[in-house]
Amino acid sequence: MEQIPDFVVTFLELLSFLFITAVGAGFLWLIYAYITDVTQTESTLRRNYPVIARFRYFFEHLGEFFRQYFFALDREEMPFNRAERSWVYRAAKNVDSTVAFGSTRDLRPAGTVFFVNCPFPTQAEDAIEPGNVIIGPYCQQPYETDSIFNISGMSYGAISIPAVRALSKGAKKAGIWLNTGEGGLSPYHLEGGADIVFQIGTAKFGVRKPEGGFDEDKLLEIAAHDQVKMFELKLSQGAKPGKGGILPGEKVTEEISKIRGIPIGQSAISPNRHPEVKSESELLDMLAYIRDTTGKPVGFKMVVGTYGFFDNLCEEIKKRGIESAPDFITIDSADGGTGAAPMSLIDNMGVPLRESLPHVVDTLIRHGLRDRIKVCASGKMINPSDVAWAYCAGADFVNSARGFMFALGCIQALQCNKNTCPTGITTHNKKLQFGLDPETKSVRVASYAENMRKEVGIIAHSCGAADARALKRYHARIVLDTGRSVAMDVLYPYPTVLAAE
Repeated sequence: MEQIPDFVVTFLELLSFLFITAVGAGFLWLIYAYITDVTQTESTLRRNYPVIARFRYFFEHLGEFFRQYFFALDREEMPFNRAERSWVYRAAKNVDSTVAFGSTRDLRPAGTVFFVNCPFPTQAEDAIEPGNVIIGPYCQQPYETDSIFNISGMSYGAISIPAVRALSKGAKKAGIWLNTGEGGLSPYHLEGGADIVFQIGTAKFGVRKPEGGFDEDKLLEIAAHDQVKMFELKLSQGAKPGKGGILPGEKVTEEISKIRGIPIGQSAISPNRHPEVKSESELLDMLAYIRDTTGKPVGFKMVVGTYGFFDNLCEEIKKRGIESAPDFITIDSADGGTGAAPMSLIDNMGVPLRESLPHVVDTLIRHGLRDRIKVCASGKMINPSDVAWAYCAGADFVNSARGFMFALGCIQALQCNKNTCPTGITTHNKKLQFGLDPETKSVRVASYAENMRKEVGIIAHSCGAADARALKRYHARIVLDTGRSVAMDVLYPYPTVLAAE
């Protein structure tokens, strides 16, 4: 048998050595990557899925190059496209949000909003920070704040303990308020020291008697917290107007059961309205009861449906006196979000904010109640352009839930109703919650709010306005189905105040 040449043997030995070295190095890298991933707090996915999650980021990076050929474009996804989410991620991480080569936004579709720049924009030395707004001037304890972008209602139960902690701490850092959602007040809401809006849903979780209705002692107990600045009575929400909230039984833990006052492990389905309220008059009665009991500002949240409601409400207020008015109204959009809702409602019910917000503001102006009642806008506003539009329309505040979920690390996996959220935000699975570090994410929550304030200010200054609240309808234009645009104040002209009777 012919002997194998020495150089071939040497070459094969070298290959064997390299292969063993590569396998060993790969094994050592896996150990290193695993330890690194489970101990770091920057990425929820890597903490929950060590090593494996790295491939997501790798393929996401490759997707930037292959997407234009094989996958959805940056502005084609729903409910939020990649471009919208990317801005939130960058803002939350406080990294450069500039883009190159030109906008990928199509300005031609009907309904598109763009802003008109001023030939003499506001300079830095003339710009001002948004001033303080007083809510509830007739209350024993009015609330004063300069925030323009706040955290909308997300209940503890619907979202996890680490998520609530991160939101609370982040809200405090940014100087904004945190709405509890309808699930009651938990220790985790209070933990960060943020200003809190306590939401009262139709089931009155946290302030209810076992048989239903208000428990005044519990209401007083909530109001005794100095951090609780306002109360919001929820009539309806964007994703399911006409139907109460739903919390799946697997999310009703012992602690949530105690906070809400409901049985452990049973799905919590709220009534579709407050049984005590079946008219505008009774709504004002309930608001007055909460305000008189707590001494704090009280408003309500709803999706606009029947237009006559607000005219009737304003007429009833004028009969009773201006003190009887709600201190604020939160208008939610028909395309609002939720953890769980029937598709028949989430797709078809209610009026979108683009139409309902100007309607509500105009109704209040006509009845001379605009200064008395503050208006909060809520529903699918996660980018500066959305928020700036709301201020052009006449809002006093803008609230967002899903924007802050993205700031926490949400990847729009659409698992909110299944207790399997991979980023630990909407699950009570301890293993999945492990990846969400409240300290790290609280910084991102604050950065998102602060960068939103900054960039809405940039839009305002480009329009020649000194700050966000100085934006007016003539600063925005809306594209019609003809392809031409019209000034927002032409499409929605400011009304005149009705003559006093």
